[in-house]
Amino acid sequence: MQTTAEFYCAYCGETNLTFVDLSAGGQQSYVEDCQVCCRPNILYIRVDEETLDVEIDTEYEG
Repeated sequence: MQTTAEFYCAYCGETNLTFVDLSAGGQQSYVEDCQVCCRPNILYIRVDEETLDVEIDTEYEG
């Protein structure tokens, strides 16, 4: 099952929309490019397994 969630680019601060695979577990991380400045962000995703709320922290890749 997938859902969408927003994250803020670690470089330019713009809001981005990403798909999160809820079946991949409560903690995930992967790299996704910013849709505005095209720089790579490391996304740290936490999914509350009861409510399915998604929280995303980002940091610079490199």
